[in-house]
Amino acid sequence: MEQQSASFKKLSLWQVTVIGIAYMTPMTVFDTFGIVSGITHGHVPLAYLLALTTMLLTAFSYARFSKHSEKAGSAYTYTAESIGPKSGLFVGWCTLLDYLLLPLINVLLAAIYLTALIPSVPYWCWVIVSAGLVTLVNCFRIRLLANLSLIFVFAPIILMIIFVYLVIQGIGSTQGYEYVLTLNPLWTGPQELLPLVAGASVLCFSFLGFDAVTTLSNETKNPTKTIPYAVLLTTLFGGLIFFTASWFIQLYYPTNARFQHPSEALPEIVLYVGGALFQSIFLCGQIMNTVASGLASHASASRLLYIMGKDNIFPQKYFGTLHASLGTPFFSVLFVGFISLSAMFLNLAQVISLISFGALVAFTAVNFSVFVRFYIKEKQRSGFRNKFFNLFLPLLSVISIACLWINLDSSALKFGSFWLAMGVFLFIYKVLRKQKIHLTNAY
Repeated sequence: MEQQSASFKKLSLWQVTVIGIAYMTPMTVFDTFGIVSGITHGHVPLAYLLALTTMLLTAFSYARFSKHSEKAGSAYTYTAESIGPKSGLFVGWCTLLDYLLLPLINVLLAAIYLTALIPSVPYWCWVIVSAGLVTLVNCFRIRLLANLSLIFVFAPIILMIIFVYLVIQGIGSTQGYEYVLTLNPLWTGPQELLPLVAGASVLCFSFLGFDAVTTLSNETKNPTKTIPYAVLLTTLFGGLIFFTASWFIQLYYPTNARFQHPSEALPEIVLYVGGALFQSIFLCGQIMNTVASGLASHASASRLLYIMGKDNIFPQKYFGTLHASLGTPFFSVLFVGFISLSAMFLNLAQVISLISFGALVAFTAVNFSVFVRFYIKEKQRSGFRNKFFNLFLPLLSVISIACLWINLDSSALKFGSFWLAMGVFLFIYKVLRKQKIHLTNAY
């Protein structure tokens, strides 16, 4: 089976990076802007800058591990290798929460946009169509996904550039072009640290693309060279897109006063800036962007299930096997598609608050694993360089993430704790089952 998977190692650096950026859903900045603007009192770009700084520290820890291991599995694998299989199981279980919910979010968003464009078709029909299309594409080889992601990422970025141009034209013609050159999106009004951190904790889920690319090691050329660069490039490019877009949105909308629905502000944002025609075109681009993210997040979720299936955390017969001719984890792909259908019954605010829990568990675990593996186990402690990379940098990353933990939404903490409790029961079940099998064999 390993030889079979090796035959599909075809992804290059740019392809992996594009999949990572697609996973991040660059245009999600428009969906979350109203929510985060309300939390931060009109300082969304500053919240993105804070989130990017924190995520870069963590991305470096991911890059360190991916440079020393060809195994896929992200935080699950890195924790299991450094701290132990039991810790890896719990981290993998918590991480699985956001891996399963991100494809669901993209199906939910696609259905919302399609319903807005064609309201005559019921919402639940669009959920089925969106989930079915993404699942179908993911059944085929990873190169098809990479090429489609390139198309679906490029088109929305062009629309974002047009949006920035319209903002500059609109502000310049009414208030003067000198206003465009101000630092108002960063510094206008009172700045409070706690609301900024709370906003950054909401935005951290947007950076999950760098975590996702590490699940593609089995299908990447020279993974120990390609994946580390892809992790850092995905974080930097994604952060740059988020920051730039939020800067110009904040410039045009200093507060949420003009929004009738701040939690779903995208249609209003583009309507006021470019008119009804541009709104329709932008929604089409947003659908493409959502499909791109749905394809990438679906692929990463199914790969994580496959890796955990190979380790027999889930039934290996189903989750831990590749399709003989397609070379993809076929059953895992179908399972993720089935979960995505629950978008019929959930709303965006509920799901977004839950994703951050799994993301922060993964980020905290990987940073701590760097310290355990390189500083404790391998005793790379001598000299300033080793102390900086193996002690001080992971510690700084954990401290920065701890600030996000403190400001995490209470509902995310409650549901995350419930999900973790389910993981504990899964662990107990596997231990008891293993003991039963051992006793049966003994007799």
